[in-house]
Formats: sequence, structure tokens, C-alpha cells
Amino acid sequence: MADKEQGNQTSLTEFILLGFGNIPKLQILLFLLILVIYIVTMAGNILIVVLVVTDRHLHTPMYFFLGNLSCLETCYTSALLPRMLASLLTGDRTISVGGCITQCYFVGFFAATECYLLAVMSYDRYLAICKPLHYATLMNGSFCLQLAAGSWINGFLAIIIIVSLMLQLTFCGPNEINHFFCESTQIINLCCNDIYQVELVITTMAALFTLPPFALTGTSYVCIISTILQIPSTTGRRKAFSTCSSHLIMVTIFYGTLIIVYLLPKSNTLRDLNEVFSVFYAVLTPMANPFIYSLRNKEVKEALRKIVS
Repeated sequence: MADKEQGNQTSLTEFILLGFGNIPKLQILLFLLILVIYIVTMAGNILIVVLVVTDRHLHTPMYFFLGNLSCLETCYTSALLPRMLASLLTGDRTISVGGCITQCYFVGFFAATECYLLAVMSYDRYLAICKPLHYATLMNGSFCLQLAAGSWINGFLAIIIIVSLMLQLTFCGPNEINHFFCESTQIINLCCNDIYQVELVITTMAALFTLPPFALTGTSYVCIISTILQIPSTTGRRKAFSTCSSHLIMVTIFYGTLIIVYLLPKSNTLRDLNEVFSVFYAVLTPMANPFIYSLRNKEVKEALRKIVS
């Protein structure tokens, strides 16, 4: 019996991503919708990277961080949507255990890095609006590189600890993941081991690597809004607020859905809506970022006009 149980524990070699498989009549429609989202996301973010690199007028701290964010979004989207498109087109929803954990690593890495990049961008706007006289001195090239590198390194550290624990787990079934990608909390529910410690580590790491940048972002915007309200000119207030209002909305959606998915107690209602909330931070936010942060800016439009002409 012991040998049989051990065999069952080591026999699981693949998972099944249920995703949107419960609506087979809409598979083609979903495929076309996801394909359009993927093309728009990649085109928009790659365009921003090209503009930031080639146009010297965009060689400023704000656009440097936007270029990093757009580069991140292309990687983030490519870690998710191609696999989803293949499943919708072929109907094959299986993925190997190794491939699933690899996808979980990259998705977690890019999501954690985005948390810090968004915080860095909000801090950059705080210095530009609240301390304009000291902005050029404080936000120099060396400091910008350190902030960007720190964001990527923190994202790597956040997920590598979780994935290291997941690699030590034994999976013995069932092998169905009720999600459209390999999400960490879904994977650990399929293992044979006691998952209490792993869940505790995931929640702790999510809190450590999500709440501080969220607090920094929130604090920066409180100071920004306070400074804007003190501007005597209505036109000046409107212009200053327009540079950060859309950013604030997208940051709220991104962090809000992350906190709901990873930090709130897992009630039955939240488990059912987990997949829906994940669509916001994993699919819609990367697509909207180029339009929200960059393509509405006059400098970016001018750079785009130069390339087209």
C-alpha cells in the first residue's frame, strides 16, 4: 500500500488548465478577443519602448521608467496569452508540471516587478510636482538606474522564494487548475503535502512585496493631490491633475485586484471571482498601460509623428 501511495504521488506529470473551458460555444470568440488584446498590447508597448529609445526628447526619468514598464508588459503578456491562445485554438489544456511552475515563476516575477515600477513612477511624479526645484538634482541618471534595477531585483526575490518552496512539493492529484494560467495558490492546492506553511509564506511574501510599494504609491499621491489643490490657477490645477489621474486609476485597479486575490481571506465568493479579478491585473492592465501613461502625452505624440513622417 505504501508503494502504491508513493507511486500515486510521483505519477502526476501534467496539469489541466480549466480556464474558460466551461463555455465551449464561445471558444472561437474568446480566441479572437484574446488575439486582438495580445496584438494591441504588444504593439502598443513595443512602440513606447522604440519611441523612448530613439527620441532624445524622451530621454527623461519619467519616460525612462515608462520604457521599463512597457518592456515589462511585453514580457508579462507573452508569459500568459500565447499559452491561452493555443488552448483556445486546439482545445488542449494540458501543461506539464515543470512548464506550469515555470509560467508561475515568470508571471509572479513580472507582477512583483510591476508593483515596484509603479511605486517608482509615482515617486517620480511626486518629486516633479511637489519638489520641482530639486527634481533635476534628485532624479539624476544614476538614481534612475538604481530605482529601475531595484524594482527588477525585488520582483525576482519575491517569487524565487515561493517557487523554491513549490519545487519541493509532491503532486498526486487531482490535476485540474481552475484558472487560465498557472497561479501559485491554485498549484499548491493540488499537492499531497501539508500546505499551511507554504500558504503562510505566499501570504507573507505577497504582503511584504505588495503593501510597501502600494503604501509608497498612495503616500506619493496624497502629497501630489495636496500640492495640486494649493495651485491658485484652475488651469494649472487641471493640467497638473491630468498628468497623474489616469495613472492613479490604473494603479488602484492593479493593486486592488492583487490584494483581493492574494491577501484577503479566501471565501467561496472570492474563489469564484478569482479568475475574473486576475483578468484585470494580468490581461487588461498591460493593454491599457501604453494608452494611459504615454500615448496621451503631447511629447509621445510628437515623437510618434516624427517617426511616421
